[in-house]
Amino acid sequence: MDIVIRNARIVDGTGNPAFAGDVGVADGRIAAVGRAEAQGAHEIDAQGRVLSPGFIDIHTHFDPQICWDRLATPSIEHGVTTAVMGNCSLSLAPVRAEGRRKLIKMFEKIEDIKEPTFDAAVPFNWESFGEYLSFIRQGLGLNIGALVGHSALRFYVMGAASQERAATDAEIDRMCALLEEAMAAGALGLSISYVDIDEDSRPVPSRFADMREKTALCKAMAKSGRGVLQTVPYFIDIEQQLANIEELGDLSLASGVTCSIAPIIYSPAAPDNWKRSVAKLEEQRARGAKVYGQSMPRSFDINVRLSETSFLLYAAPEWNRIMQMPRAERRQAFADPALRPRLLEDANRLPVLMALKVGATFSPENKKYEGRSLMEIAGEENKPLAAAMLDIAVTDGLETEFQLKGAIHSDPEQVIQILEHPLIHIGASDAGAHIAQFCGAGDTSDLLERFVRGMGKMSLERAVQRITSELADAWGIADRGKIAVGKAADLVLFDPDKIARRPDVFASDFPGEARRYVAHAEGVDAVIVNGEIVRERGRYTEARPGRIV
Repeated sequence: MDIVIRNARIVDGTGNPAFAGDVGVADGRIAAVGRAEAQGAHEIDAQGRVLSPGFIDIHTHFDPQICWDRLATPSIEHGVTTAVMGNCSLSLAPVRAEGRRKLIKMFEKIEDIKEPTFDAAVPFNWESFGEYLSFIRQGLGLNIGALVGHSALRFYVMGAASQERAATDAEIDRMCALLEEAMAAGALGLSISYVDIDEDSRPVPSRFADMREKTALCKAMAKSGRGVLQTVPYFIDIEQQLANIEELGDLSLASGVTCSIAPIIYSPAAPDNWKRSVAKLEEQRARGAKVYGQSMPRSFDINVRLSETSFLLYAAPEWNRIMQMPRAERRQAFADPALRPRLLEDANRLPVLMALKVGATFSPENKKYEGRSLMEIAGEENKPLAAAMLDIAVTDGLETEFQLKGAIHSDPEQVIQILEHPLIHIGASDAGAHIAQFCGAGDTSDLLERFVRGMGKMSLERAVQRITSELADAWGIADRGKIAVGKAADLVLFDPDKIARRPDVFASDFPGEARRYVAHAEGVDAVIVNGEIVRERGRYTEARPGRIV
């Protein structure tokens, strides 16, 4: 045996009750379960802690980050051994040299990953999707499932016309051929979008595709014998979101592929919308379609810093215009008395300001505001809400952290109903995206910390099943998700009494002088990927055994 974990509380991913025993690993696979007679080259005494299959995160945007960070930090700290990227119609391939800037700009607008980061750390020494996979495959620390972004694919084939019209038969044939090549090279599926806009506020290329094109692509993907179609709905309008789900049902029935739509979340502003979405999923299942929703355990909390980027401000044109400026010019613009009337008027488009609280501040005069709501501060100082925000931010050099907490997906009684539904997959983390607004990594720890240990709303065995075998089976991620002899040895050893997602920390550790929120893990003792220990006792090892799955 290469590794033997002894005296573990084994939660095998099937949903069956936990049991005490050993797990032996040899040649990257699980070789013994229950009792391991042979000695391991590396022995771990679990001391009764939980040993489970490695966790799977089906919704990330690590496409750029994986180019320089093959560990996709900090997700692996939380026991994630397989991450799916390329969601929401965006991937970094296929791409021509003249189309790179377009992809960068779409990532910057939609996922808040900035252009200087790409320029500093994404080499773009590939064109085809297979070449991109070959590049990232070298030295992977965790497994990666890569979706082909439809917007990237469509722009590659059609250029500027991809955002103007439906595709011709010849263009569809070319897209299908490229998708078949990508699937043969190791792609996991295709992602589309019903809602996203580009840097010029135009619909992304994927949104111009008709059913003829989408059906052809799904059928092309299905030729590989696997494939998932992922999408983000037009969540702005529930009726359109429901229509999107129905269309996914049509695509699944026409091609046989599994479809996944994210996110399905609870909002007190529209409390019945998630129920209507789930009912529509059930309707598609009754038709025989394979359509799932994605949701997350984490409250949809967001931080706003005027020094960074924020999709919460897109609705206000003047604010959005200034947010595109370099930081020094941005601060001058937000402080300019001549612009203040226009900014205050434009703020009427930003009702979210009423829900913001002041988080971290960076000047002595602003310390008194920490933890207080903008509404309270504005009333006390007899000034408009937006003026209070701007005055505080300008004093802090725009570094002030304004927090939106507990507004969306925060009621555990509602959230657990979503998470427990058989047609909902626990996903939608967005790890790797919106890095200056929140950290998407850590949903697995949050699920186990809050819903299992803290509130007792889900059993440990069920929670582990939800983030392992259910996802592996539905997404066609072969040989993973269960602790069983012959399966790939992706394993997590954790203390169920301690596992937790620590609070977000704002860090300066991204290329291109970018900053991000990072949430570290607690209570995760060891992470094993393909039979090699990648993280143990809070430290990364030199092992990089990850694969494209």
